Amino acid sequence: MDDADDNTPDNRLTDQPDNHSARNSARLEHFIAMLSDDDEVSRWKAAEALGRIGDPAAVDELIGALWDDNANVRMKAAWALGQIGDRRAYAPLKRLYRMETERTKEIIEEALERIRRGIAGGER
Repeated sequence: MDDADDNTPDNRLTDQPDNHSARNSARLEHFIAMLSDDDEVSRWKAAEALGRIGDPAAVDELIGALWDDNANVRMKAAWALGQIGDRRAYAPLKRLYRMETERTKEIIEEALERIRRGIAGGER
């Protein structure tokens, strides 16, 4: 089964629209906490969820996840930062780019481009 089709509570939560309610704040905090989980699958799923939520409040924690021991977590964190598009992630992504595999470099390039477009357009 594809993770996107998974009907676990974590996946169901990320499919709902973000309206900055108290529930969304709790959801955001839940996924941020999951970035520190011992299980790498939980960490990369948390990074993915944070990218789907798109709240800039998660940027600092996602930047920290760029240095995770697990390559999949780093890749998902880079993807999530691109989805959020916050300029604070630009320099850390550039640093990570120099030491990553080609597969992860592609994700980082996409994230950097999204951030560049946001900066040029006056966003975040």
